[in-house]
Amino acid sequence: MKKYSGFSLIEVLITLLLTAVGILGMVAMQSRAIHQTQDAVQRNTAIMLVNELVDIMRANSSEIFSLRPPHVPLYMNPKDTSIFYKAKGTTFSTGTCNDPSAAKTAQQQLDCWVAKLNSSLPIDADTLKDHTYICFSSSKGSCNGGSTIEIQLAWQVKKDTCLVEAGGDAAPDNETCFYRTRVEL
Repeated sequence: MKKYSGFSLIEVLITLLLTAVGILGMVAMQSRAIHQTQDAVQRNTAIMLVNELVDIMRANSSEIFSLRPPHVPLYMNPKDTSIFYKAKGTTFSTGTCNDPSAAKTAQQQLDCWVAKLNSSLPIDADTLKDHTYICFSSSKGSCNGGSTIEIQLAWQVKKDTCLVEAGGDAAPDNETCFYRTRVEL
């Protein structure tokens, strides 16, 4: 009687099955990594846009505050209206931005910032209107006055790709991601 050594057909099939399961797992992990990378890029873009807007607002504080240094020690008495304020459900009152480097007035700088916002994030007109806002706020998520400027940017994503668990917020449809920050000018 001869003893055969080597792999049997069943062992080869089991090995192929385990290899296929491992490869499918890696593909799924790669897909999730791509979504997370895209979310990180979009959040980073939102952070840079908000920082740029805050710089524009600080450079044009006369558009926001009635009293400001050097007449008083601090920025005080926020104006009731400003070109920088935007409530939910409203649109920015902007024109066009022909050359960002030539923007001199606060309105021109805001126009260029809105143009950059529209070109940098996947945002449509409804999302910009309904979910993006800039206001004075005394508590997170409310535009009720106060001394803190709250800025929220929103953008569209594929369903279930907004990383809510990473500290972000998502709309009930889970197709809109938000970046919100509060800042003292």
